Amino acid sequence: MYPTFSPNHIQTPFLFFTGKGGVGKTSTACATAVALADRGKKVLLISTDPASNLQDVFGIELTSTPKSVPMVENLFASNIDPESSAKVYREKVVGPYRDQFPEAVIATMEEQLSGACTVEIAAFDEFTGFLTNKEILNSYDHIIFDTAPTGHTLRLLQLPTAWNGFLEEGTHGASCLGPLSGLGDKKELYSKAVSTLSDSTKTSLILVTRPDVSTTLEADRASKELKEIGIQNQMLIINGLLQKQNEGDKVSAAFYHRQREALKQIPDNLKETATYSLPYVSYSLTGVENLRHLFKLYDQVPATHLFTEDQAIQLPGLKTVIDELAANKAKLIFTMGKGGVGKTTVASAIAVGLVEKGHRVHLTTTDPAAHLEYQFQSNQVNQNLSISCIDPKVEVEKYKAEVVAKSSKELDEASLDYLKEDLESPCTEEIAVFQAFADVVARSEEEIVVIDTAPTGHTLLLLDASEAYSKEIARSTGDVPENAKRLLPKIRNQKETAVVIVTLAEATPVLEASRLQDDLSRANIFPQWWVINQSLSVTNTKDPFLKGKANAEQEWIQEIKDKRAEKCAIIPWFPEEKIGYNKLKDYNNEGTTLK
Repeated sequence: MYPTFSPNHIQTPFLFFTGKGGVGKTSTACATAVALADRGKKVLLISTDPASNLQDVFGIELTSTPKSVPMVENLFASNIDPESSAKVYREKVVGPYRDQFPEAVIATMEEQLSGACTVEIAAFDEFTGFLTNKEILNSYDHIIFDTAPTGHTLRLLQLPTAWNGFLEEGTHGASCLGPLSGLGDKKELYSKAVSTLSDSTKTSLILVTRPDVSTTLEADRASKELKEIGIQNQMLIINGLLQKQNEGDKVSAAFYHRQREALKQIPDNLKETATYSLPYVSYSLTGVENLRHLFKLYDQVPATHLFTEDQAIQLPGLKTVIDELAANKAKLIFTMGKGGVGKTTVASAIAVGLVEKGHRVHLTTTDPAAHLEYQFQSNQVNQNLSISCIDPKVEVEKYKAEVVAKSSKELDEASLDYLKEDLESPCTEEIAVFQAFADVVARSEEEIVVIDTAPTGHTLLLLDASEAYSKEIARSTGDVPENAKRLLPKIRNQKETAVVIVTLAEATPVLEASRLQDDLSRANIFPQWWVINQSLSVTNTKDPFLKGKANAEQEWIQEIKDKRAEKCAIIPWFPEEKIGYNKLKDYNNEGTTLK
């Protein structure tokens, strides 16, 4: 269907791998780096991903200083810690004000600089040196970055107002980036770095996706966003494509069919992009030899890699989660997790399970890729279940219009341009959507409300700060709606609210879910359950490739059970999609054993 990706397709010195969490960015970047080094190229591999498992892949400790990778001549690797970089960045910005403002105000400023955008801009500061340092450039044939900056961050860097004190006197409360005064001496270097990124003779952007709808939509969004700022040299890798189906295995046949159906729905923009594939492999992509196998013929994988039998782990199914939520009389239920892990399906299954127990339930989502209409393709929805969809685009545009209207009389044109771009921050969407959430919950006092895709702890703390310190913080709108004010304490009340984290039994989704849990804990919100979704470990597949993958899950299931979750449940990968109210009832019948 698509040609297999090969290092022969690499023509530029700089490579940026990007894509949703869990699609295989790191393993693909590592395998590419090893293959290029094996061909005699001197390669530097750099990760800027907060959830990076680069160290695990090679089995060595890494820092921001490049280190030789054992057993691969010519390959060097480094792991930039963006969290540490962000901490330094925050102190550069906040430090000068510590003696000037009350402690509460300083705490608010620090929280405003704790978002994803701040982490990304700080990481960009770190890898700018790799893009512009002549000594480094002359030392390597290829520099590979695991995780690319977003178009939003790059557009901000291109706006001249980013480099003055505008945000120190700003008039809105959504930004998580803050003034760039802490990096003011880097403006020329940043400009040079952005220019290098958009030079198609120097840089290739490699979008990594899986053969499923949600990850291709994310790749399409990233592709368009980066094209807007001039990064046109793009290619797409569809990772984990099952090459052939095992017709004697029901799970294998269904797995193959689902992937092919998803590929038919690839967005038009991506269809115009040079596209390659990488095979679905049964073994863990860690260790140099396993990485080398990725670019070899699919059938040449040694049988010893396929699977081994492991001791069983007993875990409950989703029915146990639903039973407990009903018994505890939870009024507000959030499903949270990174994209592509099945939050919408789990939220829908929980809602249906509670309705079947006689409760009135309102189910709502803000995920633009989470089609509840598709999930409930039948008119036979129980009368005790109501469904709504909060459109993030509508809510964000309404929110941005309010902020701009309040600020336009006080700002010059350049500052207004910066304000508008600053409002493209992910935190803007979360805050705007949160206010819509609050309105839904306020209208549903007599129902259980199940919310698919919840705001992060960072956003909740921003809102809390805006409420408490609006008169002291010039950046705050000071207009937190009453519904939002009432909802914040409710979310923190575990007698009323339950948080369910949804993940897959894979490295990146588990690490990102862990970061989400830490983020929530800062806001005094503590998830009651982790749900491991789409697990091959609890299917009866006999296909050697799928069975091998099932065994690879067990390490992460054990990690969640022993170290991450207060309580955890597991849902099997189903051969059929559970579409419609009656099919979703199947989740309430599942009791599972990992074998």
